[in-house]
Amino acid sequence: MISKRFKNTYFFPVFLMFFCLISCSAKNQMSVINQKADSITSSLSNEIVAGANNLEAYLPLLKGKTIAIVANQTSVIFKKNGYTHLVDSLLALDMNIIKVFSPEHGFRGDVDAGETVTDGFDAKTGLPIVSLYGKNKKPTDIQLIGIDIVVFDIQDVGVRFYTYISTLHYVMEACAENGIPLIVLDRPNPNGHYIDGPTLETEHTSFVGMHPVPLVYGMSIGEYAQMINGEHWLKNKVTCALKVIPLKNYMHQSDYHLLIKPSPNLPNDKAINLYPSLGFFEGTIINAGRGTENQFQQYGAPFFPKTRFTYTPQPNAGAKFPKHLGKLCYGINLKNTEKLSTVHIAWLLDAYAKTPKTEAFFGPTFTAHAGTPELEAQIKNGQTAKEIHDSWQPKIEAFKKIRKKYLLYE
Repeated sequence: MISKRFKNTYFFPVFLMFFCLISCSAKNQMSVINQKADSITSSLSNEIVAGANNLEAYLPLLKGKTIAIVANQTSVIFKKNGYTHLVDSLLALDMNIIKVFSPEHGFRGDVDAGETVTDGFDAKTGLPIVSLYGKNKKPTDIQLIGIDIVVFDIQDVGVRFYTYISTLHYVMEACAENGIPLIVLDRPNPNGHYIDGPTLETEHTSFVGMHPVPLVYGMSIGEYAQMINGEHWLKNKVTCALKVIPLKNYMHQSDYHLLIKPSPNLPNDKAINLYPSLGFFEGTIINAGRGTENQFQQYGAPFFPKTRFTYTPQPNAGAKFPKHLGKLCYGINLKNTEKLSTVHIAWLLDAYAKTPKTEAFFGPTFTAHAGTPELEAQIKNGQTAKEIHDSWQPKIEAFKKIRKKYLLYE
């Protein structure tokens, strides 16, 4: 008979050897994944590093999980000589992606503003694409069945009525309700260097403004996600299991050039910088460059006083039916303006003054874009740009105190 002591003595080294084999196998597997990851990002410089490029921080969280990605054309991993799409990169690293959720403008970023995005399949990978700008803006419980973890990676531009932060809100809410953790791969905010504009009043909440923040809020999308959680803005005050993969070498005052346009009508850095100021025109009768190659870099209308600068809006990518389609517009060219660090309300006042009283200047969505009916009233009452700008400051100062709690960068 083998003694109990002998059996225990015999079992321990066998168990130890078995455990070591499993451990070594897991380490070797992760080593292979890390080597593949290094080959994807090995050409990076010491400049700003997007969260998606910080693979070592989130690959271990994805290994062995069924993954859904919230992404569009900006969801990329940068290399020295280009970039690869996040979905393609993670599939190459043997991550088990089973679904992609797409926001406004679609997975490839070529759908008009406000146009319904349909479900489908990605031609390259065959993955199912589920629209979050069609039948539903929030992932449904059924759409999340079988998902272990969700990854959100979309380039924001730091403006309240830019709808990707609304998509973020609904994704966080759905994840919280279904007990699914969310990873946000952080990206720089090209308008992160200032805070300005009217603050949204909660009774005017819509998909173009869901939170009581100034028009320009000066936060990365990862910081903003932390604020949504921390301020309990999700339905029923639920909290999402959130992990933000931070940027490297980034500060809010950092200049950041977007290599990929974040949406069809923000084609370059100038348009992105002018967007907070010219975006108000979306709720008016004025054309802000849609239907041209200078979107959000000019504004005009057929009924403006005649000027040397003219343009005629025509259908193009991202604007099939621009305002004043096919009509000669007289206007203002802003392509050579200096970089803004404030919301320039004077252009809105200028356009209002140039619009005949026979024309309805304000449209039904103006208050939704402004976040408050006060701005329309101020303009109609003849307040100056300085008076309007000064009226925003008390709420901006209050917001800065809230914002400070969630900052990841100086």
